[in-house]
Amino acid sequence: MKKKIIGIFAILILAGAAGVFAGYQWLEKYAETPLNITEETYFTLPAGTGRVGLAQLLVDKKLVTDIKPFPWLLRVKPELGGFKAGTYQIKSGMSVKDLLLLLRSGREAQFSIRFIEGTRMKDWLPLLEQANYLEHSLKGLNERQIAERLDINDPQHPEGWLYPDTYNYTAGTTDIALLKRAHNRMKVAIDEIWAGREENLPYKTPYEMMIMASIIEKETALDSERDKVASVFINRMRIGMKLQTDPTVIYGMGELYNGNITRKDLTTPTAYNTYVIDRLPPTPIAMPGIASLKAAAHPAKTPYLYFVADGKGGHTFTTNLQSHNQAVRTYLQTLRAGK
Repeated sequence: MKKKIIGIFAILILAGAAGVFAGYQWLEKYAETPLNITEETYFTLPAGTGRVGLAQLLVDKKLVTDIKPFPWLLRVKPELGGFKAGTYQIKSGMSVKDLLLLLRSGREAQFSIRFIEGTRMKDWLPLLEQANYLEHSLKGLNERQIAERLDINDPQHPEGWLYPDTYNYTAGTTDIALLKRAHNRMKVAIDEIWAGREENLPYKTPYEMMIMASIIEKETALDSERDKVASVFINRMRIGMKLQTDPTVIYGMGELYNGNITRKDLTTPTAYNTYVIDRLPPTPIAMPGIASLKAAAHPAKTPYLYFVADGKGGHTFTTNLQSHNQAVRTYLQTLRAGK
C-alpha cells in the first residue's frame, strides 16, 4: 500500500513537472510569435502605461490577436518587462519578444527633417508643419515672435540665424526645440569662424559676416566658387561700390516677386535693394551654410569686380565693366543656343 501511495505521488510530481514544462514551452512559443505586420510601422507607448494597458494596446493596434499568455510571459520572463514610454519603429518579422525588448531598451524611433542651405525662414516653417510626430507650437506666430522665442535679440529676425542641416528627433519633440538646436549650432559656427577670419575685412560685426555669407549662398551653389564670389563683394565694399546683387533685390520685393526682375525693380528703393543702398542689406537674405560662412571670412585674393553666369553651372569673373559686358553677351548667346 505504501509503495502504491509513493507511486501515485511520483506520478503526480512528474505530471506537474510535465505541465510546467508544457506551460513554459507555450510561453516560449508565444514570445517568438511574429507580430501581425507586413511592413515597417510605428508603435507609441504612452507614459504611465502598465502591463495590462500595453496588452490592450497590442490588441487595439492589431499587433497580436491573443493576449491571454501576455501577463504570464512577463511573470516567467521579467527581463522582458520594464518597458519605457515613447514611439518605436517596428519592422516586419519582429516577434512579441523582440517588441518587448525594444520597449525595454528605450531606443525610440528617430525621425529627421532637412533644412537646405540658401532657404529662408518662410521655407522652413511649412517643413516643420508637415513633419511627422513633431509637436507644433509655432502656428500663428510671425518671424519676429519666433525670433523672440529663440532669444534672438539683435536684431529680432530669425533669417540667417539657423544652421541648415539634417536634424534627427524623437516623437513629441517640439518645433521650437528643433529651431533652438539649429540656432545654437549657428551661434557656435559664427563665433568660431569670426574668431579665425582674415584680417582687415570690411565687416564691423559677426552679423555682417553672416549677411555676406547669405548673399554668397544665394549667388552660387559651387563650393569652388564661393571664395571668388566673396572676393567680388569684398572688393566692391573696399572701393565704395554698390554690391548690386539680384538676390537682395528679390528678398526686398517679398511677395511681389513673380520669378522675374525688371529694370524698374532694380531701381525701386527697398531696404534690401543693393543696386540702391550702400554696403550690406540690414539682415541676411537666407540661411547660409558652413561653406559660405567660411568664404565670407576667407575670401579669395582676386582683382575681380564682376561675375555673371556662364550657362554651364558656373560663373565668369572679370575685372572691368567692358569684360563683364562681353561675358554677359556670351552668356546670352549660350542661352539662345540651348533653346
